[in-house]
Amino acid sequence: MRLTSFFTLAASAVLITGCVNLAPEHTRPEPAVGPAFEALLAPDGTAVAAEIPYDQWFVDPQLVTLLGTAVESNRDLMAATARIEQARARYRIQDARRLPEVVANGSATRTRQALTDGTALGQAGDGQQFPNSITFNRFQVGVGVSAFELDFWGRIANLSEAARAEYLATIAAQRAFYLSLVADVATTYYEIVETREQIALAEATAESRSEALRIARLRLDQGVTSALPYRQAETLLTQAQQQLSSERLALAQLRNQLTVLVGGRLPENLPEGYDLARQGNGRRLDASVPSTVLLVRPDIIAAEEQLRSARANIGAARAAFFPSISLTGNAGLTSNDLGGLFGPDGFGWTFGPSISLPIFDAGARRADLDLAQALEVEQVANYDRTVQTAFREVADALAGRVYLTEQIDTLERAVAAQERIARIARLRYREGVADYLEVLDAERNLFSARQQLLTTRRAALQNSATLYVALGGGEGAARTDAQAD
Repeated sequence: MRLTSFFTLAASAVLITGCVNLAPEHTRPEPAVGPAFEALLAPDGTAVAAEIPYDQWFVDPQLVTLLGTAVESNRDLMAATARIEQARARYRIQDARRLPEVVANGSATRTRQALTDGTALGQAGDGQQFPNSITFNRFQVGVGVSAFELDFWGRIANLSEAARAEYLATIAAQRAFYLSLVADVATTYYEIVETREQIALAEATAESRSEALRIARLRLDQGVTSALPYRQAETLLTQAQQQLSSERLALAQLRNQLTVLVGGRLPENLPEGYDLARQGNGRRLDASVPSTVLLVRPDIIAAEEQLRSARANIGAARAAFFPSISLTGNAGLTSNDLGGLFGPDGFGWTFGPSISLPIFDAGARRADLDLAQALEVEQVANYDRTVQTAFREVADALAGRVYLTEQIDTLERAVAAQERIARIARLRYREGVADYLEVLDAERNLFSARQQLLTTRRAALQNSATLYVALGGGEGAARTDAQAD
């Protein structure tokens, strides 16, 4: 038998493995949610979130620049991408065990052996003779297969499938983190924009109230009014000043938070950003049907791959109850003369199987199977919970799209009404018809209504970003050339 015959025998042993798969068949669990979203919240848009990159969804150029920096430099996203390469390597290591490891080897030995009958003299390479000994050479080259397991019961194949599912789950987890990062950056940015406008509102209010306090002081000095209106005007001013300090503190903290999200340093020469009123892009996302959400949400995809991995591990645990058959083989050429090493007469080979049959292990294999089955139950529950969370997030965002818009419309009318009330109250006070308490209440209500309008506009923008992410977002695939075959 020649070397080709040896490889033919080894290849035949590989091809007959994997005849049985003891893992449960993978089926996607039925979603533990309703078949559709509420009619009131039914999607009325046409834009599909999964087909829209973030730089086409968000219109603020400053926000788009910050998102690009975060995707490039966020340390947590870098770590998530590195975990993909780790999972890919583990999958390749495990998958490689499905094929035999062929090793080439070569050796050369020189041996001097003592003789007892004194019939020969050994001679070293330098011509020196050794009495009562003989020296000989041995040269050998070959290839070998060491303890390759024949995977009759699918143990190695299922372990490979489990590693592959873990790898795919890691890719999905990285994409889920990418979308979470997009949401965090957008949310923080909108809070910064709102805080800036709150500061501008507080500054304008403080300036207006400073003028009112000056007039109140003049009226007090001239004996037109008592000290009470003056103190009330002073109270209004201090409230605006306190709010201004609070908003400035919030802005500093939000800047620090944004700095961490984008990777430790804000980009220089940022483009001019938009105010809250200019942030909307006018596009309405289509939530489609629940089944679509199952296909595009990376957290749901990751949960399903984790379930697939758990089921493959059950197959591997079941296979451990059956005999393990391994093959060891070597084939090569041997000669006492280096020049004749590759001659026709030096070929030799060995090929032999070994079998390991479990008899008694104090229940360890049974415990491994019980563990794998319990992990499958846990992964089914995790999948159901992930689906429920995803549908709740989409439904919440759809509700926000409806009701936050209504709130903004209502608050805009409320601000207009409060402006008229405040103007009338100031006029009545100047004409002596009303006391300053009426002005005080009107000013407070107007300031509060303007603040609430800014806060609600920011909430609506954040809700739009949340809906974009909840429906799967766009792009965000791992930056790796890894592919699962």
